[in-house]
Amino acid sequence: MNVHHLELFYHVAKHGGVSAAARQMPYGIQQPAISAQILQLEDSLGVTLYQRRPFQLTPQGMELYTFIAPFFDGLAEMGQKLRGGADQRLRIAAPEIVQSDYLPLLLRQIRIRMPEFHFNLMTARIIEIERLLLDQQIDIGLAAVSGKCAEGVRHRELTRLPMQLLVAANSRLTTATQILEQDRIRHSLITLPAGEPVCRLFQAELQKRKIGWNPSYELSSLDLVSRYVAEGYGVGLTLAAPARRWPKGVRALPLEDFPEVVFCALWAGRLSPTGELFVDEAAALARSLAAVPV
Repeated sequence: MNVHHLELFYHVAKHGGVSAAARQMPYGIQQPAISAQILQLEDSLGVTLYQRRPFQLTPQGMELYTFIAPFFDGLAEMGQKLRGGADQRLRIAAPEIVQSDYLPLLLRQIRIRMPEFHFNLMTARIIEIERLLLDQQIDIGLAAVSGKCAEGVRHRELTRLPMQLLVAANSRLTTATQILEQDRIRHSLITLPAGEPVCRLFQAELQKRKIGWNPSYELSSLDLVSRYVAEGYGVGLTLAAPARRWPKGVRALPLEDFPEVVFCALWAGRLSPTGELFVDEAAALARSLAAVPV
């Protein structure tokens, strides 16, 4: 018998069906995948383990569940015991703007609440974060989100950040309207890669306003965007993050009436107590930063 198939059957039996199991699984997996793998388990055993509608374990299913339940029920406790107590480690992924402007403050607050807190950190954007969560390679992601998250990924909104344009400090431009009202915008646009939520949101708003302005340069970080702007290569698209201070050589122009970019904490399955603390502190810090005048 495949141990992973047994684990899926354990959750289905425990929660009373495939749909409930998918919602309660400690990692993301879609309902069709659960059903298909349970069928493989039944084929290998040559028995039906439960009736589908309404859900009810068969005698063979009850016998198997009774046998495997003590093992899977005790896994979390055994993991904590081997770690020497409650699990106080998280694997976190976030893009560079979160790592530079927000995460150091958040990690400091977590350490105050939980002195033994440890973490692993990697750089990733929303598409990568969703994949890493579903593959159980990380516990929590922090990123900008546009549209729906991938199936199996849960999220909590932390804050909303306005979009801005960056211009060189010596530019004659004083408002974003001076750029957007041009019949044909002659300034080069410098942005993050086109797939980033801020870029998608910006281009969608331009389309609504029937404005054509495609990126001339797509760079890997907002720090690079500001550097290229300072060097006179064009106008940059960025975010008005409360903790961010722009370097010398650039000025920010607010984008009036443009939608804000939503930043979220993301996870798959059920959060550990450490994960719940992390998300609560992340939301509290976001609220406090938003209340501080820039």
